[in-house]
Amino acid sequence: MIIVENNTIEEIPFLHLVKEEYRNEALPTCFFVHGFTSAKEHNLHYAYYLAEKGFRVILPDCLEHGERGTGKTEYELGKRFWNIVIHTIKELDILKETFARDGLIDEERIGLAGTSMGGIVTLGALTQYEWINSAVSLMGNPSYVKLAKAQLGQLEKMGYENPFTEGQVEEILSELSRFDLSLQPEKLNGRPLMFWHGKNDKVVPFQLTYEAYTELLPFYEGREDQLVFLEDQKADHKVSRDGVLKLVDWFVDHLMA
Repeated sequence: MIIVENNTIEEIPFLHLVKEEYRNEALPTCFFVHGFTSAKEHNLHYAYYLAEKGFRVILPDCLEHGERGTGKTEYELGKRFWNIVIHTIKELDILKETFARDGLIDEERIGLAGTSMGGIVTLGALTQYEWINSAVSLMGNPSYVKLAKAQLGQLEKMGYENPFTEGQVEEILSELSRFDLSLQPEKLNGRPLMFWHGKNDKVVPFQLTYEAYTELLPFYEGREDQLVFLEDQKADHKVSRDGVLKLVDWFVDHLMA
């Protein structure tokens, strides 16, 4: 039987899924991060499939989301988007260290994944943590600086005033460059990474993510099977059932073998 626990560590609410018979063992573990305006409970289907395969699965609520929501509008949250991304990256290490200290994680078999904003978090976290053994980005993007500039451009096209001064924009982009995987691809160090993206995605543009993937390919010369881009011709900004199952298969193949 799979158990689902709702816990909190250092003010970080999270769901914890594991097969009851394995709950006190050091297991292969996956952290899964939800998308913008979403919450941890919305990704329980991923966690269930992974737990069924024998993984311990941790789904945190990001800052200003889920149990941590403060009633902000989507526009207000959007102004804090990158702050939330970076804050979540830092909190992942707190969660990992806590479970590792309790002897509940096989530290040679840790996966990280997420949808949309969670995929962006995943790709940024790869620049910070060598403890991530394998990762999956669903509708994410590793090019933080390019994506942030594109977001500001989209705001202007939609008739919104840029909420940041020129100096603030420069400061934000400088901070984001520290987490931008496209600017430091060597930090992947050959770790298995899968991208999934809908061809018709207008929220996180498909082409920008695909370009980033092609720029990473030279760093996997001779090991191209460790860097995979799955393109769904029909999908927009929603992961198909096939995409969900491909994620599960990826982690089984790279963390359970």
